Amino acid sequence: MIIDGKLFAEGLRAKLTEQISVLKQENGITPGLTVVLVGEDPASQVYVRNKQKFAEECGMNSVTIKKDVETTQEELLKLIQDLNNDASVHGILVQLPLPKHIHEQTVLQSILPEKDVDGFHPVNVGRLSIGEPSLIPCTPLGSLLLLKDKLGYLSGKKAVIVGRSNIVGKPMLQLLLKENCTVTIAHSRTENLPAVCREADIIVVAVGQPRLIKADWIKEGATVIDVGINRIEENGKNRLVGDVDYDAVAPKAAFITPVPGGVGPMTIACLLRNTLTATCMQSGIQDPNQLK
Repeated sequence: MIIDGKLFAEGLRAKLTEQISVLKQENGITPGLTVVLVGEDPASQVYVRNKQKFAEECGMNSVTIKKDVETTQEELLKLIQDLNNDASVHGILVQLPLPKHIHEQTVLQSILPEKDVDGFHPVNVGRLSIGEPSLIPCTPLGSLLLLKDKLGYLSGKKAVIVGRSNIVGKPMLQLLLKENCTVTIAHSRTENLPAVCREADIIVVAVGQPRLIKADWIKEGATVIDVGINRIEENGKNRLVGDVDYDAVAPKAAFITPVPGGVGPMTIACLLRNTLTATCMQSGIQDPNQLK
């Protein structure tokens, strides 16, 4: 059964629209999201346009600040400091990648943790690891919401995460542990990776290798979350494929996310959810979406 991330994301944004309307009516607060884009990266420009469009549709104050590629690190840090001090800005996102002369970690760590709607600040990483309320990286959060929607209770299930990145693999580990899964995190040095994957009731793949996961790596009836987005040329045409060999794996899986249309649409929806969460945290209001 295909997991339709696009449809789920539409429902999540509709729910956020209602929650933001209530927040405005009852508390007089409008969530504010500011996205900073440095340079002219074409993919980043598309992402940022979509973020602004969906944020505005949900009723947020959405601002995009565009800086040219020659912007210095000092200038960017000064801009972030100004946004940190602006009470009308509840969420700050610096679009990656940044130009090579700017150190990404220095910039990301300059964002106040309570405004870090990407969930990348070390304080948010630490809070997630010890089970404290935090802003959670958007792609793992979206993956978890899709899993819970289809499987409900995750407790006791064996989960394998393929990929140990700070953006997906490691936060996904923490989220599944919190759901009482038994979690294995696999990577490029894992011995006999196919055998490890065959143990999984749930497999989450985020490695950036087209069609790495084959049908004989998957247990019958497993749930497969494919985070990979790879552009390949096939039969003279460019197309997007995941890290999972979808056509071969889908008949064996109970549930599977397609690429595109699976996890991808959830990332922006969860960014908006994080912005509402950040607004509630900063305003001392109960977050209507707090994970149980």
